[in-house]
Amino acid sequence: MTKRFFKRTDFALILAAAGILIMSLIIIGSATHINTPSEERYWYVQRQGIFALVNIAIAAFLMNFDYKILQGYGNKLYIFNIIILLAVMIFGHSALGAQRWIMIGPISIQPSEFSKLIIIVSLATMLNDKVGKINNLHDFLPIALYVGVPFLLVLKQPDLGTSLVFMAIFFGMIFVSGINLKLLGGIFAAGIASMPILWHFLKDYQKMRIMVFMDPNVDPLGSGYHIIQSKIAIGSGMLFGKGLFHGTQSQLNFLPENHTDFIFAVVGEELGFVGVAFLLLLYLVVLWRGCCIARDASDMFGRLLAVGITSMLAFHVLVNVGMTMGIMPVTGIPLPLMSYGVSALTTNIMAIAILLNIQQRKQKLLF
Repeated sequence: MTKRFFKRTDFALILAAAGILIMSLIIIGSATHINTPSEERYWYVQRQGIFALVNIAIAAFLMNFDYKILQGYGNKLYIFNIIILLAVMIFGHSALGAQRWIMIGPISIQPSEFSKLIIIVSLATMLNDKVGKINNLHDFLPIALYVGVPFLLVLKQPDLGTSLVFMAIFFGMIFVSGINLKLLGGIFAAGIASMPILWHFLKDYQKMRIMVFMDPNVDPLGSGYHIIQSKIAIGSGMLFGKGLFHGTQSQLNFLPENHTDFIFAVVGEELGFVGVAFLLLLYLVVLWRGCCIARDASDMFGRLLAVGITSMLAFHVLVNVGMTMGIMPVTGIPLPLMSYGVSALTTNIMAIAILLNIQQRKQKLLF
């Protein structure tokens, strides 16, 4: 049993994810050590490391259960998802102009992070019975409404970044479920055509972020400051970087959110092109293995889960890396397994665990 279990374990995925986690702890330590009191110098690293170990232990335990069990809880998880998102609106803690967190003792939980994984499981449950049957708007609209409710609740917080992640998950999963391609093309065309209308529903700071994306100098000391400092940090790293704990933009606190949303810029400044290339290679391995696991899944439910998770991770990497380089608008989307944050870390480790679970059960295990 043990031999067959390890034979089907995706060690490439495990090693790539572990490599990202190790880099994360090193970079978080470098980014935060100079801006915290000496007695708490490595508090962020210790906290992230402890929660990483706890989540890995939980993920290892959950590997003993067949992922197909999740299909029976899809609808219950969806209802739970709606409840916790409504709870954020009523009891949530506000910070940085948004109400996205619930305080549980000393721990700040962001339900919208867990909501991504929940929507993958619940949508996979729904789509499992609709494979090859999404041929017109009548078939499509109930699915869109199903995702639309949590999408709007997250958008209300406001959290445009996570809402967009929902869309990436949604379109990735319905594509694999065999939606009529003409219908899908028409939906995309309608979405593009409606952008001038959607512009009027954006909040002022969201509009400014898009304007700053086009030209950061529109507001260089305000909304454009993050992008300008991030591009300076990445560019100054050149080939081999300035070295750990020696990045001027991050160490002197010119770069905002340097251990969370803009941690990629710290990698660029301190480890240079070589460090950035290595990190992106690790992400490429994770995404490649996610695609392979989806392809080889033993059932459609597993394939939908794998595609949803891979779509989520790919969108996070694309948008986060893009925004730090100035080729994507700033949306506050964390870099998977890299950015500091308990909720995002838990979601991503559980997502990797589900991929490993699907891989191990691509054929029936004989015990």
